[in-house]
Order: sequence, then C-alpha cells, then structure tokens
Amino acid sequence: MSKRENIKKTYKLYIGGKFPRTESGRYVKWIDPKNSTAVNICRGSRKDFRNAVVSARSAFSGWCSKTAYNRSQILYRIGEMLEGRRSQFMDELMLQGESQKAAENEINQSIDRLIYYAGWADKYQQVFSRVNPVALSYFNFSYPEPTGVVSAIAPEETSLIGLVSIVAPIITGGNTVVVLASETKPLCSITFAEVLHTSDVPGGVVNILTGYRSELLEHFSSHMDVNAIVYCGSNKDEIKIVQEKAALNVKRPIVYSDENWLDNKGQDPYRILNTLETKTTWHPVGI
Repeated sequence: MSKRENIKKTYKLYIGGKFPRTESGRYVKWIDPKNSTAVNICRGSRKDFRNAVVSARSAFSGWCSKTAYNRSQILYRIGEMLEGRRSQFMDELMLQGESQKAAENEINQSIDRLIYYAGWADKYQQVFSRVNPVALSYFNFSYPEPTGVVSAIAPEETSLIGLVSIVAPIITGGNTVVVLASETKPLCSITFAEVLHTSDVPGGVVNILTGYRSELLEHFSSHMDVNAIVYCGSNKDEIKIVQEKAALNVKRPIVYSDENWLDNKGQDPYRILNTLETKTTWHPVGI
C-alpha cells in the first residue's frame, strides 16, 4: 500500500454558527515558529465582518432573553467540551511555540475561566442592581442590561486564554460578539469555534474571524450596528483609532492594555459590567 497522506485541517471563519471560507477567497499562509508546518488561515474581509455583525444582531434577541441560569449552563457546557478536547488544543498550542507545561497551564486556565463566568451568570445582576433613594413617592430601580452587539480584538500574544477571557464575560452578560483572533497565533481560535458549535451556544452569539488586525480594526470600531468594542493591546495608534471611530455612533470603547491573561486578575465580574447598560425604572409606591 502507498503511504497515506495526512488530511490537513482547513482553518475557516465562524459566522452565524457555520464555518464559511472568506468571501474574498484570500488566505494567510501561517508557518509555525520552527518552520515545520504550514497551514492556510482565512484572511477575513470587511464583508465577512459585516456578515458576522448581521448574524450577531439576529441572534441577540434570543440570547439576551434566555434566563441567566440557562446562560450559566451553556457556559459550563463550553468548559466541559473544552476539557474533552484537551489533546487537540495541546497540539495546537505547542505548534505555535508553547512548551508542554505552558500549553497545559493555558488550557487549564481557559477551562477555569469559563467555569468562573458560568458561576457569575446568574449572580451579577444582584451585585450590580440597586434601589435608589428618591424624594417622591416612587421606587427607583437600576439594573444592568446587555448593550447588544460587541466587536472585540483578541490579545495578540495568546492563542486561547486571551480569546476566552474576552468572549466569556461578553456573552455572560447577554451580548453577542464578533471577535478577531490573534494574528500571529490563530490556530486555537477556530478550534475553539468547534467547541462552541457543540456546546448549545446558538448560532450567531459568538462569531470568530481571522486575518490582519491592521486591515479590520477600523471596521470593527466604526460599524454603526455595533454597540461596544473591546480592544486588547497597548498600541497607542490603534487605541486612538478605536476611540475616535467608536465616537461615530457613541459605542462604548473598552481597552485592556498590558494584561496578564493567565493571572486570576484577568477575571472579575466588572468585566461583565463593562459591556452592560444600566436601565433605571420608576414605579409609584402603592400601585
């Protein structure tokens, strides 16, 4: 028998619960640090991003209307599925230059982070809601609501933990998200999309693109149907673009600079609050 050729994985985009190729037909030839493996990564375009926003907007009403307990169950399920595919992520992290110990630590932290936010899904409203004192015969309630569609630029220096750390709090709060994966370490992003695909997450809640940050950053920041943008990085020019373009429709810019995503300081309930809006309701006393 002739020697069998291994079937190499095609790293596509993840939009609306499906795995399409980029509409432009372009790709990035990614080569591992040891120059031993080359794979093709879809080079996402502006049109891909717009399609992802449409999917995210369509999924928003269904996702935000789910009970907090149900969202908690789904986040926990993502952690379960990630645990079950540990060996696949180990291989990809090590292919991208991580040592075996560092790869194992990153997977453990990613799973723990998902479980952490699963625990907060049905608790953050109690923490951040309040009854406000007023001088009239009214009750005045303030409570957090999801802001809508969030675009996100994942950390460049990590492949998995950074992506998980920004996606988890966004969807915990009932938002939907379009995220641009790390440009230099993109492999785990689409494999993580496969985990999402089998984890009861409705199509369109999380959309993952790969490609060049310099090409897509402006579109992520300026799109008029995006309600908030999360940017991870310390490039001052990029931060300026995000803040200026976000002002076009008064979307909220959230900037995470110089974060150590492997540290427990990379998680807290205030990261959920960052992509929520506070709604205040007046109610007459005695009616």
